[in-house]
Amino acid sequence: MEQIYDQIRRYIDGHRMPMLALWEELVNTESGSRQLEGVEAVCNIVRRELEGAGVRTRTIPMEDAGSVLIGEWDNGSTKAPLLFIGHMDTVFKEGAAKENPFRIDENGFAHGPGVLDMKAGLVIAIYAIKALADAGFSERPIKCIFAGDEENLHMLSNAKEVMGAEAVGAIAAFNFETGYMDNRFVIGRKGGGPVKITVHGIASHSGIAPEKGRSAILEAAQKIVQLEQINDIPRGRLVNCGKVTGGIGENTIPDTCQINIGIRFPTTEIKNEILDALQAIVEHNTVPDTWAEMDTSRLMNCMDTTDGVLKLFDHLKKTALDIGFGEIEGFQVGGLSDSGITVACGVPTVCGMGARGEGNHTPQEYAEVESLFQRCILAACAAYTLQDDFTKG
Repeated sequence: MEQIYDQIRRYIDGHRMPMLALWEELVNTESGSRQLEGVEAVCNIVRRELEGAGVRTRTIPMEDAGSVLIGEWDNGSTKAPLLFIGHMDTVFKEGAAKENPFRIDENGFAHGPGVLDMKAGLVIAIYAIKALADAGFSERPIKCIFAGDEENLHMLSNAKEVMGAEAVGAIAAFNFETGYMDNRFVIGRKGGGPVKITVHGIASHSGIAPEKGRSAILEAAQKIVQLEQINDIPRGRLVNCGKVTGGIGENTIPDTCQINIGIRFPTTEIKNEILDALQAIVEHNTVPDTWAEMDTSRLMNCMDTTDGVLKLFDHLKKTALDIGFGEIEGFQVGGLSDSGITVACGVPTVCGMGARGEGNHTPQEYAEVESLFQRCILAACAAYTLQDDFTKG
């Protein structure tokens, strides 16, 4: 196997300049989640590179968001595919790349909007496939799933459902999200996101006919007290009623009130506890003749640390030692990612496979250039040696 490792290493070392050029092109192509033309431009760049490596691509358009890009490398194997996942959008506003273009400083760090989160990860995924192709890899297909609106939690699209459907049946997944400076890889993430509860009442003039009104605000206030009681901070069960809007003025009994809630959960079990409690509160009314509805469509699944995730990480850890990458550790983080989608589909996933760096979502975001090449070698070698049972090899 050392001969294959050396071949992969030589391929990556021989393609450092094209990798840097692609990284620069991606960073300088702005793709904020709402810059739909920019997201599509990044999608086309990634598609060009994948097709140049013999990967068959297709896009799944979203009505009000960037497309989901699917790349399928059919290398002759009929086995379940390995997934490479990530996203093509950033959090930055239009003009960010002009103010802060891609550049590499004298300390070997790259700068620019999305340079770390996660344009570097796209480069790594693409060149890992190219290195595998050069090494004659044919053990199993590789399937890429790259979203166009991860940074806003797919709030305006059905990308989560599309990605879940595309992931079903895969053997495992590597998510090329931001890597950490201490070389830890992500084996668990909290889930959560926004929930909206809309309470409906009956409007009436508060002075002329108060008896005809049913206050949605009063009912919402009762619900807020109950919602905040769901919290169990030591267990990571978090519910925050962060914004309340309703009514049109002090002389009208309000017929609507909206409660915007942020929830977080470390496991699927606790997620279900929260959702069951929310549903019970929504269905029960204290003020007669009021009713409520709930929208949980923007929630992101947690990335449970399943046995499969741990086995996949053990494989990555062994590969890192075998190729001289060094000791690595796994840990759980609070930030959300699409790894929750794949794990919920029964696909073991390791996240944080991208370049090392810091400052996500800020103008100070940076990535370590050398780690771009190191992580690409690690991903390709781990893919090459992945067995149907991760404990082998």
